[in-house]
Amino acid sequence: MKKPLKNLFKILFILIVLTGLFFGRDYVRKYVINRILGVYYVYKGDRAYHKHKLAYSIEYYNKGLEYFPSHYTAWYNLGNIYVVYEDYYSAVEAYKKSIQYNPKYTLARMNLGIIEAEKLGNFDEAIKQYDAIINLKHKIWIIPFLFSNKKTSKQNRGLAYYNRGLAYRGKAMFLADDDRDLELGLLKKAAESYEKSHKILRRNSDVVFNLALTYHVMGNYRDAGINYCKAIYLAPMNYEAHYNLAILLKRLKRYKDSVEELEKASLLLSFRSDGEDKSSYVFGILSDASHLYSKYGANELGTNMDIYDTDNQDVNVKKKKKKKKKKHTEDDDIKFNYSTGKIVPADEMSKTMMHTFKVCAGMDYFKHEAPDDEEF
Repeated sequence: MKKPLKNLFKILFILIVLTGLFFGRDYVRKYVINRILGVYYVYKGDRAYHKHKLAYSIEYYNKGLEYFPSHYTAWYNLGNIYVVYEDYYSAVEAYKKSIQYNPKYTLARMNLGIIEAEKLGNFDEAIKQYDAIINLKHKIWIIPFLFSNKKTSKQNRGLAYYNRGLAYRGKAMFLADDDRDLELGLLKKAAESYEKSHKILRRNSDVVFNLALTYHVMGNYRDAGINYCKAIYLAPMNYEAHYNLAILLKRLKRYKDSVEELEKASLLLSFRSDGEDKSSYVFGILSDASHLYSKYGANELGTNMDIYDTDNQDVNVKKKKKKKKKKHTEDDDIKFNYSTGKIVPADEMSKTMMHTFKVCAGMDYFKHEAPDDEEF
């Protein structure tokens, strides 16, 4: 009796499967067969992508997306490839497709925002994407000693604030010259975004450098100086920070400090393979500042012009500590390497020079003007 019953169940199971295949063949094709084919072609696209065979990647990804259109990482990679080819409009469409199928895909939103702002000038659309990243509620997964996405989620919010600041400042720079009130409003939003980014990305020199530059454009020289000093401390070999600080100090008639920072900027440019043209320009300003210093001397703290003057200038600040001179030896020669776009110390002795570059000319001036609880 048991055996006939067992055979009956087998027959019923086969009939159910056949019925499902017959009446649900569209479902099986759409959600099983097509997805398998889609994943296969996306896999081939990934292999070509990692081997930098971008033309093949585009072909495979597009074919895979025909079968599996909701494969959001394929859309994202396709967008990255279009950026390489400088086809920014196609990149935007690919990133938007990726976000359509996964609204919480932070990388796609971040890249979309960058392209919209920096390549297409669509600042409002970029700000919209950065706001979405900031407001996303991600689940925090923590497996002790193995995995945690808490730090990554926090850093992504910090980067979104930073990029939002760039977008607000970019939008302000494209306004008409006579729309000063709107410009200041946008610059204030940019500064607020940088401040929030800095609370998360404490060691990121680009954040405080752009914060300083924004305050500078606003005419707030005190906060500009404070943050340029912070940027210089975090990235002593950034010649732009030293140069902008020197321009600010010259604007404030602190000629001695300005000369000191211009000398640092000139030295840093001499190590760059692309610094020859810039060096000649900086030397011209250095000569002018030196002449003013020899003519007027160093101003005392109380004799400088108002550092909240609205006549915009680019600024940066840093002060060099005085040290006792030592007898020169061969070991005292400072050596630097220029690598991957950055100047780095080549030996231990170069760390002494690094320390010198970290100290901000004019720091006492800006600290004097800062609130009592301001920390450097």
